[in-house]
Amino acid sequence: MPAIAKVTKEMIKDAAFEIAKEMGADSINARTVSQKLGCSTQPVLYHFKTIEDVRMAAHKKASEFHLNYVTNISGKYERPMLEVGMRHIQFAVEETNLFRFLFHSNYYTGVSLSDWLKGENFDSLFPILKRQAKADDRQAYSIFSQIFLVTHGIASLLANSAMVYDEAYCKKTLSNAYYGAMYLIKEDGLL
Repeated sequence: MPAIAKVTKEMIKDAAFEIAKEMGADSINARTVSQKLGCSTQPVLYHFKTIEDVRMAAHKKASEFHLNYVTNISGKYERPMLEVGMRHIQFAVEETNLFRFLFHSNYYTGVSLSDWLKGENFDSLFPILKRQAKADDRQAYSIFSQIFLVTHGIASLLANSAMVYDEAYCKKTLSNAYYGAMYLIKEDGLL
C-alpha cells in the first residue's frame, strides 16, 4: 500500500493563499483548506492553533506575492517608478481578492504608512527614484509617498469596482502626480 502523503504547514499556507486568491480571505476556514488539500481538517488544526493563524500565514504569503508582482520591472513604461505604480494598480485589477485581503482587511496592522514606505521592501526603489528625480533622501521619500497615495487610491477604487480600469488614464494620473511632486520640490521647495 502506498504511503499517505503528509500534509505540511507550507501546504496548508499555500492552500489558504489559493483560497484567498480565488474566493477571498473570508472563505479561508479549516473545511475549505482541507478540501483544497484533499484531507481531513485534522492536519490544518494540528499545524496551526487557530484559523486566524492560517489567515495570517496566507496574508504573509500574499504580501510577498504582491511585492514580487509590483517590483517585477519589465521596462514596459519609461520610468521604473511609473511601472511600479502601474503594477500596483494592475494587481488590484487582476488580483482583486488578494488586494482586498492585503489592504482592506484587519490583517495589515501595526505598521504605519511611513514605516511601510521606509521598510526594506522598498529599499531598492529609493536609489532609482533619487537618481531619476535628482533628489535627496527626504525629497525622494516625499515624492514616493505622494505617488503612492495617488496610486493606492486608484487601486482601491478599482478593487472595489468604483471605477473602470483605463491604462492610459492611470498612467497619465501617476505621471501628473510624479511631475507635480517634482515641481514642488524643485520650484517651491515645499516638500
